[in-house]
Amino acid sequence: MHLNGSAPPLTPARRRTVGVVIAAVLLLVGSLLLAYPDRADAAADPLISHGKPATASSSEASGLGPQNAFDGDPATRWASAEGEDPQWIRVDLGATANVTRVALSWEAAYAKAYRIEISADGTTWTRLADETAGNGGTDDWSALSGKGRYLRVYGIARGTAYGYSLHEVEVYGILDGAPPQTGAFTVVAAGDIAAQCTASDSDCAHPKTAALAQKLNPKFYLTMGDSQYDDARIADFRAYYDKTWGAFKDKTHPVPGNHETYDPAGSLVGYKTYFGAIAYPQGKSYYSFDEGNWHFIALDSNSFDQSAQIDWLKADLARNSKACIAAYWHHPLYSSGGHGNDPVSRPVWKILYGAKADLVLNGHDHHYERFAPQSPDGKATADGITEIVGGMGGAEPYPIENVQPNSQKRISGQYGVLKMDFTDSGYSWSYVGTDGKAKDTSPKYACH
Repeated sequence: MHLNGSAPPLTPARRRTVGVVIAAVLLLVGSLLLAYPDRADAAADPLISHGKPATASSSEASGLGPQNAFDGDPATRWASAEGEDPQWIRVDLGATANVTRVALSWEAAYAKAYRIEISADGTTWTRLADETAGNGGTDDWSALSGKGRYLRVYGIARGTAYGYSLHEVEVYGILDGAPPQTGAFTVVAAGDIAAQCTASDSDCAHPKTAALAQKLNPKFYLTMGDSQYDDARIADFRAYYDKTWGAFKDKTHPVPGNHETYDPAGSLVGYKTYFGAIAYPQGKSYYSFDEGNWHFIALDSNSFDQSAQIDWLKADLARNSKACIAAYWHHPLYSSGGHGNDPVSRPVWKILYGAKADLVLNGHDHHYERFAPQSPDGKATADGITEIVGGMGGAEPYPIENVQPNSQKRISGQYGVLKMDFTDSGYSWSYVGTDGKAKDTSPKYACH
């Protein structure tokens, strides 16, 4: 079928769930890649439809409205009136966009035939793709090319006796007026670093992680607390940390851990004396800075129960103009290691989640772990925060004890650093061991 006298059907690349055998293969491949299924193949272009206004030709019930297909929650859905063709759902992207990918997650009531269309004004529609033999599951249309403000899925023929029902409609592309590309950059990050040992001890790890970190030559370094053991005295910082990771102190953005509070001279005294304005650039043990299209927030999780830091965080996020947000501190909300989950971080997660933050980095547990994007309550969701535990900078490793939901990969016993690769619209990373080899590589994620 041709629409409005348009050219013959387009043939963008598409991935579709088509049967038990293929589903099994995909499941196997997914487990081998350890990738979050909804985001593992995300294009470089960001998701631009989340939370945008949606309308539909009909809704089966008030709780099954079109907004459910754009809320990032795979448990909610839009459902049309039953037994009627055609039906449609559309989203207002808020501005003209170049659309490059559309992913559809069907409920049991799927479309046997449908079109994906784009429009500048919501009245005249141009076809991006069409399906004539749909069988439900997930349809992922990539390599699309269309320009407009409105996108709709137009159901022509139902695949069941019911209506049309979509858990999610994800539209990827570039909005007009989006911040200009300023280039990619690399960051090296680690927590739990300098044990009281030196390079003369062959078992001492922090000289090795420091050599690796320096060789990777990033734009800057992040440390996620417990930079110096055991009590983070200034004498210990000078005797141990300074001899290794101190080589690039001027390029480091640190945060304190619990061991920095143990200093007999006073909580954080040695930490503040050693790092000075580097750790207190805004006069507090928490601060923020920008790089490219990213806003980085350095927090002190020793004082999450104090309103001053929470109020500052809210104000900082309100002022932020960058599209992508990363935060880092010591105590992880979720961890499969010996310390386990730390609820002290949940209120901060809720604030960051509300601001559509993308990434959180933590230490405290001495292992590497990555999680699928999740909500503050631990629910896997495409618009969730990705958390990484990176506590293998040099302190004695901790075993994995209680694997948490949404944990995708865990490594204990092998020291290393996070090599984080950021672009203006997304991020990915590798966990690199002290032998210089990548022990785990993440999916590519688009910023929210």
